[in-house]
Amino acid sequence: MTIRHSAPQYPATAVDGVLRFASIGGLELETGGYLPDVVLGYETWGQLNADASNAVFVAHALTGSTHVARGHTDEPGWWDELVGPGRPVDTNRFYVVAANMIGGCYGSTGPSSLDPQGLPWGSRFPLVTIRDAVRAEARLADRLGIARWHAVLGGSLGGARALEWAATEPDRVQRCAVIAATPASTAEQIAFAQAQIAAIRLDPDFSGGDYYNGNPPLAGLGLARRIAHITYRSEPELEYRFGRSPQEDENPFGAVLPAERGRYAVESYLDHQAGKLAGRFDANTYLVLTEALMGHDVARGRGSLRQALARTTAEFFVAAVESDRLYFPQQSADLAAALPRGTQVHLIRAPIGHDGFLTNVREIAGPLQAAFFA
Repeated sequence: MTIRHSAPQYPATAVDGVLRFASIGGLELETGGYLPDVVLGYETWGQLNADASNAVFVAHALTGSTHVARGHTDEPGWWDELVGPGRPVDTNRFYVVAANMIGGCYGSTGPSSLDPQGLPWGSRFPLVTIRDAVRAEARLADRLGIARWHAVLGGSLGGARALEWAATEPDRVQRCAVIAATPASTAEQIAFAQAQIAAIRLDPDFSGGDYYNGNPPLAGLGLARRIAHITYRSEPELEYRFGRSPQEDENPFGAVLPAERGRYAVESYLDHQAGKLAGRFDANTYLVLTEALMGHDVARGRGSLRQALARTTAEFFVAAVESDRLYFPQQSADLAAALPRGTQVHLIRAPIGHDGFLTNVREIAGPLQAAFFA
Protein backbone atom coordinates (compact mmCIF):
# COMPACT_ATOMS: atom_id res chain seq x y z
CA MET A 1 0.00 0.00 0.00
CA THR A 2 1.47 3.36 -1.05
CA ILE A 3 0.83 5.53 2.00
CA ARG A 4 3.61 8.08 2.18
CA HIS A 5 4.42 9.95 5.37
CA SER A 6 7.66 11.34 6.71
CA ALA A 7 8.93 14.21 8.78
CA PRO A 8 8.24 17.67 7.37
CA GLN A 9 10.86 18.74 4.85
CA TYR A 10 9.88 22.34 4.17
CA PRO A 11 11.54 24.31 2.70
CA ALA A 12 13.11 21.98 0.16
CA THR A 13 14.58 22.19 -3.30
CA ALA A 14 11.75 22.12 -5.80
CA VAL A 15 11.78 19.21 -8.22
CA ASP A 16 8.82 18.93 -10.56
CA GLY A 17 6.45 16.15 -9.57
CA VAL A 18 8.26 15.01 -6.42
CA LEU A 19 6.38 14.77 -3.13
CA ARG A 20 7.37 17.26 -0.43
CA PHE A 21 5.97 18.09 2.99
CA ALA A 22 4.96 21.31 4.73
CA SER A 23 4.13 21.71 8.41
CA ILE A 24 1.22 24.13 8.79
CA GLY A 25 0.72 23.99 12.57
CA GLY A 26 -2.34 23.02 14.57
CA LEU A 27 -5.75 23.19 12.92
CA GLU A 28 -9.12 23.83 14.55
CA LEU A 29 -11.79 22.00 12.56
CA GLU A 30 -15.30 23.14 11.69
CA THR A 31 -17.12 20.55 13.76
CA GLY A 32 -14.98 21.04 16.88
CA GLY A 33 -12.09 18.66 16.31
CA TYR A 34 -8.45 19.67 16.56
CA LEU A 35 -5.34 18.37 14.83
CA PRO A 36 -1.92 19.41 16.18
CA ASP A 37 1.12 19.77 13.93
CA VAL A 38 -0.65 19.20 10.62
CA VAL A 39 1.50 18.25 7.65
CA LEU A 40 0.39 18.59 4.03
CA GLY A 41 2.01 16.56 1.30
CA TYR A 42 2.31 18.48 -1.95
CA GLU A 43 4.02 18.58 -5.33
CA THR A 44 4.93 21.51 -7.55
CA TRP A 45 5.79 22.06 -11.20
CA GLY A 46 7.43 25.09 -12.79
CA GLN A 47 8.78 28.20 -11.07
CA LEU A 48 6.98 30.85 -9.04
CA ASN A 49 7.59 34.26 -10.62
CA ALA A 50 8.82 37.34 -8.78
CA ASP A 51 5.39 38.68 -7.85
CA ALA A 52 3.85 35.23 -7.29
CA SER A 53 1.17 35.95 -9.87
CA ASN A 54 1.52 32.72 -11.89
CA ALA A 55 0.48 30.18 -9.25
CA VAL A 56 -2.14 27.55 -10.07
CA PHE A 57 -3.69 25.15 -7.55
CA VAL A 58 -4.95 21.76 -8.76
CA ALA A 59 -7.19 19.73 -6.43
CA HIS A 60 -7.34 15.94 -6.71
CA ALA A 61 -10.42 13.71 -6.72
CA LEU A 62 -11.50 11.28 -4.00
CA THR A 63 -8.81 8.63 -4.44
CA GLY A 64 -6.40 10.83 -6.38
CA SER A 65 -2.90 11.81 -5.33
CA THR A 66 -0.76 14.91 -5.63
CA HIS A 67 0.88 13.53 -8.77
CA VAL A 68 -0.99 15.60 -11.35
CA ALA A 69 1.79 15.51 -13.94
CA ARG A 70 4.88 13.44 -14.63
CA GLY A 71 7.39 16.24 -14.05
CA HIS A 72 10.93 15.01 -13.44
CA THR A 73 9.81 11.49 -12.61
CA ASP A 74 9.01 8.29 -14.47
CA GLU A 75 5.50 8.08 -13.01
CA PRO A 76 2.68 9.30 -15.27
CA GLY A 77 0.44 11.98 -13.82
CA TRP A 78 -3.32 11.69 -13.69
CA TRP A 79 -3.78 14.93 -15.67
CA ASP A 80 -0.72 14.76 -17.94
CA GLU A 81 -2.83 15.89 -20.88
CA LEU A 82 -3.65 19.13 -19.10
CA VAL A 83 -0.59 20.02 -17.01
CA GLY A 84 3.03 20.12 -18.10
CA PRO A 85 5.49 21.85 -20.44
CA GLY A 86 3.60 23.05 -23.51
CA ARG A 87 0.30 21.71 -22.15
CA PRO A 88 -2.77 23.92 -21.67
CA VAL A 89 -1.58 24.60 -18.11
CA ASP A 90 1.95 25.24 -19.29
CA THR A 91 4.48 24.67 -16.52
CA ASN A 92 7.03 26.68 -18.49
CA ARG A 93 4.83 29.69 -17.64
CA PHE A 94 2.83 28.70 -14.56
CA TYR A 95 3.76 27.42 -11.12
CA VAL A 96 1.42 24.52 -10.38
CA VAL A 97 0.77 23.25 -6.84
CA ALA A 98 -1.17 20.12 -5.87
CA ALA A 99 -1.74 19.25 -2.20
CA ASN A 100 -3.00 16.03 -0.72
CA MET A 101 -6.23 16.88 1.09
CA ILE A 102 -6.08 16.82 4.86
CA GLY A 103 -7.18 13.35 5.97
CA GLY A 104 -5.42 11.83 2.97
CA CYS A 105 -2.89 9.01 2.70
CA TYR A 106 -0.53 10.52 0.13
CA GLY A 107 1.61 12.63 2.43
CA SER A 108 -0.88 14.68 4.46
CA THR A 109 -1.93 14.21 8.07
CA GLY A 110 -4.64 11.57 8.05
CA PRO A 111 -5.93 8.58 10.01
CA SER A 112 -2.81 6.54 9.27
CA SER A 113 -0.55 9.32 10.61
CA LEU A 114 0.88 9.22 14.11
CA ASP A 115 -0.64 11.31 16.86
CA PRO A 116 1.53 13.20 19.40
CA GLN A 117 1.89 9.95 21.42
CA GLY A 118 3.24 8.10 18.40
CA LEU A 119 0.11 6.02 17.73
CA PRO A 120 -1.94 5.97 14.49
CA TRP A 121 -4.94 8.28 14.72
CA GLY A 122 -7.25 5.56 13.38
CA SER A 123 -10.77 5.85 14.79
CA ARG A 124 -9.85 9.01 16.69
CA PHE A 125 -9.20 11.04 13.54
CA PRO A 126 -11.79 13.85 13.56
CA LEU A 127 -14.39 14.72 10.93
CA VAL A 128 -13.05 17.15 8.36
CA THR A 129 -14.95 19.25 5.83
CA ILE A 130 -14.16 20.74 2.45
CA ARG A 131 -13.85 24.11 4.20
CA ASP A 132 -11.29 22.64 6.60
CA ALA A 133 -9.33 21.46 3.56
CA VAL A 134 -9.36 24.96 2.06
CA ARG A 135 -8.18 26.51 5.33
CA ALA A 136 -5.30 24.05 5.48
CA GLU A 137 -4.40 24.65 1.83
CA ALA A 138 -4.49 28.40 2.41
CA ARG A 139 -1.78 27.98 5.04
CA LEU A 140 0.30 26.02 2.53
CA ALA A 141 -0.14 28.88 0.06
CA ASP A 142 1.08 31.30 2.73
CA ARG A 143 4.21 29.20 3.28
CA LEU A 144 4.86 29.11 -0.45
CA GLY A 145 4.52 32.90 -0.67
CA ILE A 146 1.30 32.81 -2.71
CA ALA A 147 -1.19 35.51 -1.74
CA ARG A 148 -3.55 34.88 -4.64
CA TRP A 149 -3.98 32.03 -7.09
CA HIS A 150 -3.98 32.78 -10.80
CA ALA A 151 -6.41 29.84 -10.97
CA VAL A 152 -7.79 27.02 -8.85
CA LEU A 153 -9.13 23.96 -10.65
CA GLY A 154 -10.24 20.43 -9.97
CA GLY A 155 -12.64 17.66 -10.91
CA SER A 156 -15.16 15.73 -8.79
CA LEU A 157 -14.05 16.11 -5.14
CA GLY A 158 -11.36 18.42 -6.52
CA GLY A 159 -14.08 20.50 -8.17
CA ALA A 160 -15.87 20.82 -4.83
CA ARG A 161 -12.63 22.02 -3.26
CA ALA A 162 -12.06 24.51 -6.08
CA LEU A 163 -15.55 25.93 -5.65
CA GLU A 164 -15.12 26.16 -1.88
CA TRP A 165 -11.82 27.98 -2.40
CA ALA A 166 -13.64 30.64 -4.45
CA ALA A 167 -16.37 31.01 -1.80
CA THR A 168 -14.26 30.79 1.34
CA GLU A 169 -11.22 32.76 0.14
CA PRO A 170 -12.70 35.04 -2.55
CA ASP A 171 -9.81 37.50 -2.46
CA ARG A 172 -7.29 34.74 -3.12
CA VAL A 173 -8.82 33.20 -6.26
CA GLN A 174 -8.76 35.02 -9.60
CA ARG A 175 -10.11 32.14 -11.68
CA CYS A 176 -11.91 28.95 -10.70
CA ALA A 177 -12.56 25.83 -12.80
CA VAL A 178 -15.22 23.47 -11.43
CA ILE A 179 -15.19 20.29 -13.49
CA ALA A 180 -17.61 17.35 -13.09
CA ALA A 181 -18.70 18.66 -9.69
CA THR A 182 -21.76 20.18 -8.08
CA PRO A 183 -22.45 22.98 -5.57
CA ALA A 184 -23.73 20.42 -3.03
CA SER A 185 -24.00 16.66 -2.68
CA THR A 186 -27.54 15.51 -3.47
CA ALA A 187 -29.55 12.86 -1.63
CA GLU A 188 -28.67 10.28 -4.29
CA GLN A 189 -24.97 11.10 -4.13
CA ILE A 190 -25.09 10.80 -0.34
CA ALA A 191 -26.90 7.47 -0.69
CA PHE A 192 -24.22 6.03 -2.97
CA ALA A 193 -21.55 7.29 -0.56
CA GLN A 194 -23.30 5.83 2.49
CA ALA A 195 -23.32 2.36 0.89
CA GLN A 196 -19.57 2.64 0.34
CA ILE A 197 -18.98 3.72 3.93
CA ALA A 198 -21.07 0.83 5.23
CA ALA A 199 -19.11 -1.64 3.10
CA ILE A 200 -15.88 -0.61 4.82
CA ARG A 201 -17.25 -0.37 8.36
CA LEU A 202 -18.91 -3.79 8.13
CA ASP A 203 -15.66 -5.52 7.16
CA PRO A 204 -14.65 -7.68 10.18
CA ASP A 205 -11.06 -6.45 9.77
CA PHE A 206 -12.10 -2.80 10.12
CA SER A 207 -11.89 -3.04 13.93
CA GLY A 208 -13.70 0.23 14.39
CA GLY A 209 -10.99 1.99 12.39
CA ASP A 210 -8.07 0.78 14.51
CA TYR A 211 -6.65 -1.87 12.22
CA TYR A 212 -3.10 -0.59 11.66
CA ASN A 213 -1.50 -3.32 13.79
CA GLY A 214 -3.53 -6.02 12.07
CA ASN A 215 -5.12 -6.77 8.73
CA PRO A 216 -6.57 -3.79 6.84
CA PRO A 217 -10.21 -4.06 5.71
CA LEU A 218 -9.35 -4.79 2.09
CA ALA A 219 -12.59 -6.62 1.33
CA GLY A 220 -14.69 -3.69 2.52
CA LEU A 221 -12.55 -1.16 0.71
CA GLY A 222 -12.78 -3.25 -2.46
CA LEU A 223 -16.56 -3.43 -2.20
CA ALA A 224 -16.73 0.35 -1.68
CA ARG A 225 -14.65 0.79 -4.82
CA ARG A 226 -16.97 -1.50 -6.80
CA ILE A 227 -20.01 0.54 -5.77
CA ALA A 228 -18.26 3.80 -6.60
CA HIS A 229 -16.88 2.61 -9.92
CA ILE A 230 -20.32 1.69 -11.19
CA THR A 231 -21.30 5.35 -10.69
CA TYR A 232 -18.09 6.52 -12.39
CA ARG A 233 -18.92 4.70 -15.63
CA SER A 234 -22.00 4.94 -17.83
CA GLU A 235 -24.40 2.08 -18.56
CA PRO A 236 -23.81 2.28 -22.34
CA GLU A 237 -20.05 2.07 -21.81
CA LEU A 238 -20.34 -1.01 -19.60
CA GLU A 239 -22.75 -2.62 -22.05
CA TYR A 240 -20.50 -1.87 -25.04
CA ARG A 241 -17.34 -3.15 -23.35
CA PHE A 242 -18.74 -6.18 -21.53
CA GLY A 243 -22.37 -6.89 -22.23
CA ARG A 244 -23.25 -10.33 -20.90
CA SER A 245 -19.94 -11.86 -21.95
CA PRO A 246 -18.35 -14.32 -19.54
CA GLN A 247 -14.86 -13.68 -18.28
CA GLU A 248 -12.32 -15.55 -20.40
CA ASP A 249 -12.04 -19.21 -19.34
CA GLU A 250 -14.92 -18.82 -16.87
CA ASN A 251 -18.54 -19.98 -17.11
CA PRO A 252 -21.29 -18.20 -15.13
CA PHE A 253 -23.37 -21.38 -15.50
CA GLY A 254 -20.56 -23.80 -14.76
CA ALA A 255 -21.33 -24.74 -11.16
CA VAL A 256 -24.17 -26.04 -8.99
CA LEU A 257 -23.44 -23.63 -6.13
CA PRO A 258 -23.72 -19.86 -6.77
CA ALA A 259 -20.49 -19.09 -4.94
CA GLU A 260 -18.56 -21.41 -7.25
CA ARG A 261 -19.80 -20.18 -10.62
CA GLY A 262 -17.60 -18.35 -13.10
CA ARG A 263 -17.77 -14.58 -13.49
CA TYR A 264 -19.17 -12.34 -16.15
CA ALA A 265 -16.56 -10.07 -17.72
CA VAL A 266 -18.00 -7.00 -16.01
CA GLU A 267 -17.60 -8.73 -12.64
CA SER A 268 -13.95 -9.40 -13.39
CA TYR A 269 -13.53 -5.74 -14.33
CA LEU A 270 -14.98 -4.57 -10.99
CA ASP A 271 -12.81 -7.08 -9.14
CA HIS A 272 -9.76 -5.64 -10.90
CA GLN A 273 -10.68 -2.06 -10.00
CA ALA A 274 -11.26 -3.10 -6.38
CA GLY A 275 -7.90 -4.82 -6.15
CA LYS A 276 -6.04 -1.85 -7.63
CA LEU A 277 -7.43 0.59 -5.08
CA ALA A 278 -7.04 -1.75 -2.10
CA GLY A 279 -3.36 -2.04 -2.94
CA ARG A 280 -2.69 1.69 -2.79
CA PHE A 281 -5.22 3.40 -0.53
CA ASP A 282 -6.11 3.57 3.14
CA ALA A 283 -9.67 2.59 4.10
CA ASN A 284 -9.93 5.22 6.84
CA THR A 285 -8.89 7.92 4.39
CA TYR A 286 -11.61 6.68 2.03
CA LEU A 287 -14.10 7.20 4.86
CA VAL A 288 -12.79 10.64 5.85
CA LEU A 289 -12.79 12.04 2.31
CA THR A 290 -16.14 10.44 1.46
CA GLU A 291 -17.68 11.97 4.58
CA ALA A 292 -16.26 15.36 3.57
CA LEU A 293 -17.81 15.03 0.13
CA MET A 294 -21.15 13.94 1.60
CA GLY A 295 -21.15 17.13 3.66
CA HIS A 296 -20.24 19.34 0.72
CA ASP A 297 -22.61 22.29 0.30
CA VAL A 298 -21.07 25.58 -0.71
CA ALA A 299 -24.23 27.39 0.46
CA ARG A 300 -24.23 25.89 3.97
CA GLY A 301 -24.66 28.78 6.41
CA ARG A 302 -24.49 31.32 3.58
CA GLY A 303 -28.12 31.61 2.51
CA SER A 304 -29.26 30.47 -0.93
CA LEU A 305 -26.81 29.19 -3.52
CA ARG A 306 -27.02 32.49 -5.36
CA GLN A 307 -26.32 34.39 -2.14
CA ALA A 308 -23.40 32.13 -1.28
CA LEU A 309 -21.81 32.66 -4.68
CA ALA A 310 -22.47 36.41 -4.76
CA ARG A 311 -19.40 36.94 -2.59
CA THR A 312 -17.10 35.26 -5.11
CA THR A 313 -14.91 37.49 -7.28
CA ALA A 314 -13.36 34.82 -9.50
CA GLU A 315 -13.95 34.25 -13.16
CA PHE A 316 -15.48 30.78 -13.48
CA PHE A 317 -15.10 27.90 -15.89
CA VAL A 318 -17.73 25.18 -15.40
CA ALA A 319 -17.58 21.84 -17.20
CA ALA A 320 -19.60 18.63 -17.06
CA VAL A 321 -19.34 15.17 -18.61
CA GLU A 322 -22.39 14.71 -20.82
CA SER A 323 -22.79 11.02 -19.87
CA ASP A 324 -22.16 11.52 -16.13
CA ARG A 325 -24.74 9.68 -14.02
CA LEU A 326 -23.14 10.59 -10.69
CA TYR A 327 -22.96 14.37 -11.14
CA PHE A 328 -25.55 15.18 -13.76
CA PRO A 329 -24.78 17.97 -16.27
CA GLN A 330 -27.95 19.75 -15.13
CA GLN A 331 -26.34 20.23 -11.73
CA SER A 332 -23.43 22.02 -13.39
CA ALA A 333 -25.97 24.14 -15.27
CA ASP A 334 -27.64 25.04 -11.97
CA LEU A 335 -24.26 26.08 -10.58
CA ALA A 336 -23.49 28.22 -13.62
CA ALA A 337 -26.91 29.89 -13.43
CA ALA A 338 -26.33 30.84 -9.78
CA LEU A 339 -22.96 32.51 -10.40
CA PRO A 340 -22.92 36.30 -10.25
CA ARG A 341 -21.43 36.60 -13.74
CA GLY A 342 -22.74 34.87 -16.85
CA THR A 343 -21.03 31.49 -17.16
CA GLN A 344 -21.66 28.76 -19.72
CA VAL A 345 -21.26 25.03 -19.14
CA HIS A 346 -18.66 23.30 -21.30
CA LEU A 347 -19.54 19.69 -22.09
CA ILE A 348 -16.99 16.90 -22.11
CA ARG A 349 -18.40 14.73 -24.88
CA ALA A 350 -17.38 11.32 -23.63
CA PRO A 351 -19.54 8.18 -23.44
CA ILE A 352 -17.58 6.80 -20.52
CA GLY A 353 -19.42 8.58 -17.70
CA HIS A 354 -18.08 10.56 -14.74
CA ASP A 355 -14.49 9.43 -15.28
CA GLY A 356 -14.53 11.37 -18.55
CA PHE A 357 -13.11 14.36 -16.67
CA LEU A 358 -9.90 12.31 -16.36
CA THR A 359 -9.90 10.30 -19.60
CA ASN A 360 -11.25 12.95 -21.99
CA VAL A 361 -9.99 16.21 -20.53
CA ARG A 362 -8.80 17.15 -24.03
CA GLU A 363 -12.46 17.93 -24.75
CA ILE A 364 -12.20 21.07 -22.62
CA ALA A 365 -8.45 21.71 -22.71
CA GLY A 366 -8.71 24.27 -25.51
CA PRO A 367 -11.53 26.36 -24.02
CA LEU A 368 -9.94 26.20 -20.57
CA GLN A 369 -6.59 27.33 -21.93
CA ALA A 370 -8.21 30.18 -23.83
CA ALA A 371 -10.18 31.30 -20.79
CA PHE A 372 -7.53 31.02 -18.06
CA PHE A 373 -4.09 30.35 -19.50
CA ALA A 374 -3.77 32.20 -22.82
